[in-house]
Amino acid sequence: QVQLVESGGGLVQAGGSLRLSCAASGRTFSAYAMGWFRQAPGKEREFVAGISRSGDTYYADSMKGRFTISRDNAKNTVYLQMNSLKFEDTAVYHCAARYGSGSLYYIPRTQDLYDVWGQGTQVTVSS
Repeated sequence: QVQLVESGGGLVQAGGSLRLSCAASGRTFSAYAMGWFRQAPGKEREFVAGISRSGDTYYADSMKGRFTISRDNAKNTVYLQMNSLKFEDTAVYHCAARYGSGSLYYIPRTQDLYDVWGQGTQVTVSS
């Protein structure tokens, strides 16, 4: 099973950009579908974006056109490029992994479908 460590969070002004990284340990990173979730204070954790083992991607509606998820299997890393950040994007961002035993194109979209979680990285957007 992989272990996940996020980085890249911080404080940014509205309209700015950040790139989050999630580094995975282990040699089977390519066997995992990956996702990003976020949790704002007082709110439930919500899906942000996911990427399948094949590299297909899926985004929550409010992130489409602003966020881009990608993966580099050679570096055991998944990224989340966040542009045009808004105050409401402020949250702790977590990456998650699901070991794939089915379709290469499968993208889990709910947190209960993921097996492994990182500790999270704080993103704060100032208005």
